[in-house]
Amino acid sequence: MRRLILFRHTKSDWPDGMRDFERPLAARGRRAAPLMGQLLVDRGLVPAQVIVSPAARTVETWALARAGFLQLPPGAQDRRIYEAPAYQLANVIRETPDEVGTLLLVGHNPGIETLCGDLVADGPADQRRRLSRKFPTGGLAVIDCAIDDWRDLGPRCGTLVSFTVPRDLDSEAE
Repeated sequence: MRRLILFRHTKSDWPDGMRDFERPLAARGRRAAPLMGQLLVDRGLVPAQVIVSPAARTVETWALARAGFLQLPPGAQDRRIYEAPAYQLANVIRETPDEVGTLLLVGHNPGIETLCGDLVADGPADQRRRLSRKFPTGGLAVIDCAIDDWRDLGPRCGTLVSFTVPRDLDSEAE
């Protein structure tokens, strides 16, 4: 069994003249990221490895989210995650070393949402329905994958353990 945590960056801003890659978090996103990090702490969801898109908004999201952990991987940046379709995200995940039982990936839509939909075959029906409608900014999906090796990641191998968005924790955060 492997655990995959998919975390979409929190709400970003788009100042005039700024390239998409450089977009910072909006105030709402800066409030939401630590809440989602605290959720990870509170639920004991400690990844052995973290892969982060190098876009400014994902890097900032992870920096704020991980602040609540005493020891946590800083997050290796991987350019392939930026604007990646689901199949490319899956290929990055398949490269995860065998010793990593829990992997957290911080990325973007639509890739994160599509990948989640591709992987999840089971789990609480209400959360799967919610997830199928939208994977909003700051959304965090925890998926247990019935695989022994990350290379075996494939369609419908996962059970959705939980799906949480910032609004679940604080109505002003999302």
